[in-house]
Amino acid sequence: MTVVTSGASTIGTATRSSFSWAMLPLLGRSASPRIVNMSSGVGSLTRQSGPDGDTTTGPVAVAYAPSKSFLNAVTLQYARELANTKILINCACPGFVATDLNGFRGVRTPQEGAATAIRLATLPDGGPTGGFFEDAGVVPW
Repeated sequence: MTVVTSGASTIGTATRSSFSWAMLPLLGRSASPRIVNMSSGVGSLTRQSGPDGDTTTGPVAVAYAPSKSFLNAVTLQYARELANTKILINCACPGFVATDLNGFRGVRTPQEGAATAIRLATLPDGGPTGGFFEDAGVVPW
């Protein structure tokens, strides 16, 4: 069983009353439980603070980027909490997907954007947990 969150409500994702937290008993019964939080490369503090920040994270987004940074931190906290379980939790960056949020200006299809989430949702047991990934590999925190 896999739970995929959009991170649209980062506060909801972060609380113990959140959907992900409520699903833990069901996830615990799964043979290969996974949680994939949909983040964004703009949530990478490394990318935000680098010299190429404008080209790697786009224009300043005072609500969106910090909400994704927060989701990344929450994912790390969950990974620590779940370290002694078989549940793997990671963040996925779908890339610049053409969606209603960006007026369909994205350069990727929803299918392309889902590829990393699908890969993380189907990781083998013992796979990475507490990580941040995109198509090209690991995203720097």
